[in-house]
Amino acid sequence: MSADEVADAGPWTWPNLVTTIRLVLLPVFVWLLFSTDHRAIAAWMLAALGATDWVDGYLARRLHQVSKVGKILDPVADRLLVMVGLLAVAAAAGVPWWFAIATLARELLVSGLTLALAALGAARIDVLWWGKVSTFVLMSCYPIFLLTTNPHHAPLATWQHVVRDLNWVAGVFGLALAWLVLFGYVRPALAALRSGRQGRKIL
Repeated sequence: MSADEVADAGPWTWPNLVTTIRLVLLPVFVWLLFSTDHRAIAAWMLAALGATDWVDGYLARRLHQVSKVGKILDPVADRLLVMVGLLAVAAAAGVPWWFAIATLARELLVSGLTLALAALGAARIDVLWWGKVSTFVLMSCYPIFLLTTNPHHAPLATWQHVVRDLNWVAGVFGLALAWLVLFGYVRPALAALRSGRQGRKIL
């Protein structure tokens, strides 16, 4: 039995339960946003789903419950949350479509490059710290954008105008940083590709 098999905690773990709950609540968020007038609740739910993104990973490490199912389920849940969240907020007129598409294009490009590097046998690349910062800023901004709009295009309250203007500053910063960080992965990606190929030659 390999080390990976020994370390596999199986599908029935607390981290996988958290990930499954996040997936189940995603359609609830969409229903709240488009089928009810509870936009604020939908915004807070999106924020909560984004905030718990790290919980399953933390539990897996803390409880030593890393599993093969979790390694597949967690990234799928993350990507679905990002894609559905961005598109839903844009469809609800929380942000302009150009902002959502620019954010989503960056996420899809990163995912595509990650899959391509893995297919080419590249070594693992550590996530850059600034990349984590940009993701956190952007994923924090989208629920706030939603919170600062009203159903049926109702007029905004004064606090919504103020918070929305401040949130735009953070959102533009996060989006610009996300694209800049993307270019920062070029050198580590090339190094990981060379390292992976050398490793295969040694084997």
